[in-house]
Amino acid sequence: MRIATYNVNSITARLPRLLAWLESSGTDVLCIQETKCTAEQFPADALREAGYESAVNATGRWNGVALLSRVGLTDVVSGLPGGPEYEGVQEPRAISATCGPLRLWSVYVPNGREVEHDHYAYKLAWLEALRKAVAADAAGALPFAVLGDFNVAPTDEDVWDPALFAGATHVTPAERAALAALEGEGLGEVLPRPLKYDRAYTFWDYRELRFPKNKGMRIDLTFGNPAFTAAVKDSYVDREERKGKGASDHAPVVVDLDL
Repeated sequence: MRIATYNVNSITARLPRLLAWLESSGTDVLCIQETKCTAEQFPADALREAGYESAVNATGRWNGVALLSRVGLTDVVSGLPGGPEYEGVQEPRAISATCGPLRLWSVYVPNGREVEHDHYAYKLAWLEALRKAVAADAAGALPFAVLGDFNVAPTDEDVWDPALFAGATHVTPAERAALAALEGEGLGEVLPRPLKYDRAYTFWDYRELRFPKNKGMRIDLTFGNPAFTAAVKDSYVDREERKGKGASDHAPVVVDLDL
């Protein structure tokens, strides 16, 4: 069984590439982030024709998450139970469902912007709410994982130049402690292997030729319970999908399971 997580950076802009990638990769379940559309604009019909059911939590603007599955899609929970609001709204940053033998969450953690910004405090509150919300699924009988764009690099090795990030978001001790707290709910990180270079970066900014220079970050992550991690056969970053015209600034992260 093959699952993946992918920040598509606008599903409408990326739909032809996404459909082609789903077919070529043989992905059974895909966690999507940053749909940048409303639920009504989400291309559920095109995905259904490709063999995938959809569950989506999206209101337009800059967020939005979804789950695509060709192995079943039930018990959908849209949103982050107990999650904080930002500017009076709970943003569409989480969705969970049972997909065949798995329970999965697709999450898009707030960026945080700057350490002094209200969005950073919101990010930490959101991560704490996520920890509490996944606890029951993590302890459940099904193989379980939470996947997505966490907007946190777990270690200094997960950014191309740690010195450039000193004092910035994505690498602060508090953000990394929040990931450790998530793992404290009985979850372990599934580390992907790179298809090129030494580090498996998942994001490269469009600016300054950062992708061809491999100036990236590893911020798209997978955390699974013991039943999930024990079934992992392989995981890798599909760096090829970041290449070419019209690519997202993220690459898909693929996890193969013996289920």
